[in-house]
Amino acid sequence: METILLNIQAKIESAGIKYVDEDWGQLNLFPGDTPVQFPCCLFDITDGNFENIGQDRRLTPKERQMGRFSVELCIANTKLSNTSGRAPISQKLGAWSIHSVIRSVHDQLQGFSPDENCSKLNRKSYKKIRRDDGIQEYRIVYDFEASNV
Repeated sequence: METILLNIQAKIESAGIKYVDEDWGQLNLFPGDTPVQFPCCLFDITDGNFENIGQDRRLTPKERQMGRFSVELCIANTKLSNTSGRAPISQKLGAWSIHSVIRSVHDQLQGFSPDENCSKLNRKSYKKIRRDDGIQEYRIVYDFEASNV
């Protein structure tokens, strides 16, 4: 799993995100003083299911499995200006810039295989998280499969 996580992290970093790290609760554990730089992308493998696919007596363990995994990304940025109908267009574009960050990350991850034994990442879900601290947060889930795990 370490190789898969490192390869996903490197791919996200190539999208030009300021801070890319494992999601261990940085945005929720430190109200008002989050230990990240914005925009950020926090991620981790959040779900996995396995099925047996047979034996290979040459390997340890002998029982081989196929794993289906979900990687959840938390993409966040600070929102310091409004997007009302009367706001200047430059202010609106700055306030909505998180969407270009999301698109840049998606361009890197969609169809990317994080390891030679893995299928390509495929986006599964997208959800806005409502917060009361001036941080815009979106959760995006990608699925992939890994064989011989």
